[in-house]
Amino acid sequence: MMSIEEIRNGAMGLPQDERALLAASLLASLPAVLDDDDDGVSEARRRSLDLDEDPTSGVTWDEISRGVRSR
Repeated sequence: MMSIEEIRNGAMGLPQDERALLAASLLASLPAVLDDDDDGVSEARRRSLDLDEDPTSGVTWDEISRGVRSR
């Protein structure tokens, strides 16, 4: 069996359009990203509804950015 590195190297030798088709095929073979095993999607939907009801209840991008830089 070929290693992932061997497969990757082989795929990188393909023309761009064929690599795109391969990538799309591989992605389509995976389960949906919005898998809710950890209730993350449910929480995101709840927060989105909260923001729809009261847009001032959220945090601005500037506040997030400042918080990240201060760490």
